Amino acid sequence: MKTKTGFNLRSVCGERIIVAEGRENIDFSKVISMNESAAFLWEAVQGKEFSTEELAQLLVKEYGIDGSTAEKDAAEIAGQWLEAGITEE
Repeated sequence: MKTKTGFNLRSVCGERIIVAEGRENIDFSKVISMNESAAFLWEAVQGKEFSTEELAQLLVKEYGIDGSTAEKDAAEIAGQWLEAGITEE
């Protein structure tokens, strides 16, 4: 999996959101807001190839959660990113 080019994390009015840059990415019908852990993961993998296993490892290391919870959370966020169109397989 890889983050798509042209989608960048920004802080706007205290919210962490994904902002599309470039004409090919402009879609004003939705805003992608990220919580603290999702923003942490996005910053860690932006522009790189990654797997859900790597996302889970990052969560365990950063937040000290157990592996099974991290794997579940990582799979969920990866699925949400794919659905939102900000990553690709």
